Amino acid sequence: MNETKTMAGVSSAPSASSVSSASSAPIAVIGGSGFIGRYIVAELASRGYRLRVLVRRADKAKFLLPLGTPGQIALVAGNAGNLASLKTCVAGCQAVVNAVGILAESRRGDFIRLHADLPEMLGKLMAHDNTGANRTRVIHISALGASKNSPSRYARSKAEGEARLMRVFPRAVILRPSLVFGSADMFFNRFARMARWSPVLPLIGGGKSKFQPVYVGNVAEAVLAVLHTPKAAGKTYVLAGGQVYSFADLLRYIMAIIQRPRPLLPLPFWLVYVPTLFMEWLPNPMLTRDQLRLLKSDNITRSNKGGLAELGITPTPLELIVPQYLGRFKPGGGMHQRMPQRIDGGIQSDSALATKGSKASKG
Repeated sequence: MNETKTMAGVSSAPSASSVSSASSAPIAVIGGSGFIGRYIVAELASRGYRLRVLVRRADKAKFLLPLGTPGQIALVAGNAGNLASLKTCVAGCQAVVNAVGILAESRRGDFIRLHADLPEMLGKLMAHDNTGANRTRVIHISALGASKNSPSRYARSKAEGEARLMRVFPRAVILRPSLVFGSADMFFNRFARMARWSPVLPLIGGGKSKFQPVYVGNVAEAVLAVLHTPKAAGKTYVLAGGQVYSFADLLRYIMAIIQRPRPLLPLPFWLVYVPTLFMEWLPNPMLTRDQLRLLKSDNITRSNKGGLAELGITPTPLELIVPQYLGRFKPGGGMHQRMPQRIDGGIQSDSALATKGSKASKG
């Protein structure tokens, strides 16, 4: 994991009043085995922090252990929606990072339980722990599209979670990433997989929706930067990449990478709505009605303030990372290329590529 230690823009030396590393109390990571969470675990472990990671099943999260030294990462089996599990995980911790998030509900009410109830419970638990009261001790991963006025239940639940957390723990830090990419992402991989078997790709809503993709490694860097920045307490940071793309742009880019040209079929939102009624019954639906509502709004930032730049982080271009993990979708499987070495999430490979690319650009 040496590759993650050289990510740009984050000082490895904690400042006064920031959280401390190896010899101090651990940091709790809730949802640490998820796509974003595992990168956070990797980044913090590489900086010497002791970690306590809440996971649903410890036996399926053992891939996290090699990210640190023996004994540095402790897996705590529990339910993120259960107060007793949360108490066990965060007890005595100097900080907690909440990386729990879902894009679709398995049962009605999951958005509120995980996006709103959970952050509030964590805030209350940390507010009643008086140790290190002057430190930034709650970091919550939300979403760029969070809004109480959104037609999407996902976006409304994210906004409600932010509000409820800040009411009980005003010094919490909220990170709002845009569309997140990395070797286990749910966007680039999904449409690349679709292009492998489908004769066309759906251009939902005409492909006009805009995104500002951010690298998952940069999100993890932002967590580290916030831990080292006392003045971050109580702030919200929008985490977005340096380039804006339309939905159509991204689909064309995916097809170019995997060398599978496909016609783009424009589909109005109303027409896509009908099949989503049936997709929602699938265990891992490709698209839901709620996600369709999200697609009707751009997922970009209107300001350069309060983002990666303020935290001293240079956004990693998707062109540097995405081609490396989509190679397997090329005709023949792209076996002639070096494939990402995944820790069920590509942490080592992605970070090494980002570091290598950064050095190359400077040279």
